[in-house]
Formats: sequence, structure tokens, C-alpha cells
Amino acid sequence: MSSPATYFIHITDTHVKAPSGKPFLNLDTTAKLRAIFTAVRDLSIAPSFFVISGDLAHEGDIEDYRFLKTLIDEESAAFGVPIFVALGNHDHRAPFREGFLGEAPSEEPYYYTAMVGDARVIVLNSQIPGKVEGVIDETQLAWLRDQLITRAPGGTVLVLHHPPTPNTMPLLKDHGLTNPDALAEVIAGSDIVGVLSGHIHFNSIGVYAGTLSVALAGSAFNLDPTTPSSMKMFDSSGYSLCMIRDGKLIAQPMPMPGEHPMVLHWHVGASLHDIAEHPERIPEEIRS
Repeated sequence: MSSPATYFIHITDTHVKAPSGKPFLNLDTTAKLRAIFTAVRDLSIAPSFFVISGDLAHEGDIEDYRFLKTLIDEESAAFGVPIFVALGNHDHRAPFREGFLGEAPSEEPYYYTAMVGDARVIVLNSQIPGKVEGVIDETQLAWLRDQLITRAPGGTVLVLHHPPTPNTMPLLKDHGLTNPDALAEVIAGSDIVGVLSGHIHFNSIGVYAGTLSVALAGSAFNLDPTTPSSMKMFDSSGYSLCMIRDGKLIAQPMPMPGEHPMVLHWHVGASLHDIAEHPERIPEEIRS
């Protein structure tokens, strides 16, 4: 007989900005996030929790995090369930801790674990401050190994920003997790039912360390995953309805309706690494 299912929602790359900030590419990322919560409210299935896998804010100012905290608290109260967040490369640890957590500013990585019923959520911090790519440091790997000694009855969902798997977009091939083998060694044979991430702004689903890996399209904007030397950015949004049952994770990407026009076509060249040496090549529209 099948065990009862646990449903939850995965969102990523919200890139929220406080109302006083200039909108990125004239996109109202707050309205997009609110629209996702509204769409989830209309589902026939009620989620037990939400996870947001990083790039919470676009600039990462303290006011961005205070604004986002208010929004998250409102939605968490409305649903009556927790909303767990991870940090991404656009996020900044000290302003996040002060503005979102209400703590003293600190550059310490933000990682933690929580139980929701029989299911466990483990959130890691894969960001490398000032870098686009990510890593899970040795301290977090050791901590994770200790956490996984005890199995959760309903399985464990692992959340981080940078995908541990390859993707189809040549420009982003070096911009995921840089030590996936080290993480795979820790989680192999554990009760982890899935690894949820974002960062790349399109859906990329595969198998990693014997479990499901889902890098999800963003809520703020998304990319064409097929272009070899350019970035086509689209005004699109989405989330994923996830279900844990019988030790397995099922993820159903849910694109938001709309026309999804292209908002920027950036001809990058052969590699994004060259941009660090030539910042003048970054389009004015997306310069911070």
C-alpha cells in the first residue's frame, strides 16, 4: 500500500527588489512572485511547505530583504505553512541576515535543516561571494554527512542554488556546482529523494547520485537553453508542484500563462568568463 503523499512547492530565482529600486529589465518581479502564490492557492492540492532555492533578491540590499521578508511572512501566514529559503549568487549574506533574519550582519554561510511532518528539508549555501559558480564547502559537507546519519521517515529534500548536473546551454556549462562529486559522495545511499536548485533560469531535469535533480526555471525571468553564444532572456515565470511518496520525488513544472516576450538578446561570445575582463560588454539594461 502506498504511503500518504507530501506535496510542496518549489520556486527559484525570485530576484525581488524593494519598491524604491529600479526594476530589472522593467520586470515587476514582486508581482510575478505574488502571481505564483495566487496560482498555488487555486490548485486542488494544498502544499505542506514551500522552498525557494536562491537568488532571492536581485541587488541584495538590506531593504530588498526587509521587503521580501514581509512578503514571505504574509504568504506563509496565508497558507499556514513554512516557506524555506536558500541563498544564491545574487544574494549577500550580511544584508540577508540583518534584513531577512533580523540578526547581526555576518558573512557566515546560511544552511539549516527542518522537519515538516515526516519529511525533512535540508538547505545548503552553495554561493561563492563575488562568483557566478558555486561550491559546497568542506564544513557544510561534514555537517550534511552528520545530518544524514539519521533518516527522515518521509524522506529528505536537498535544496541549494547551483545545479550539480550539466545542462544544455554552452555558456552556462561552467557555472553550476564546481564540486558535484564531493556532494554526491556524501548523499549516496542516503534518504534524499531529490536535489532542488535553480540558477540557470530554465528547466533542467536529470539524475544525480541516484536521485532526481531538478534545476527549475525562475519566477523572475528565463533563458533559452539552446543558444550557443548568446543569452535570450524572456518575460516568463513558473514554479514546480512536487510530491513525495514511497521514497520518491515527483516534480511537475508549472509554467505561468502569458505571451512570454523576449526582453533582451545579449550576444555574449564564446564564454561568460571573458566578461569579467571586459565589463563594458555587459548590456546597460542588466548592469547592477
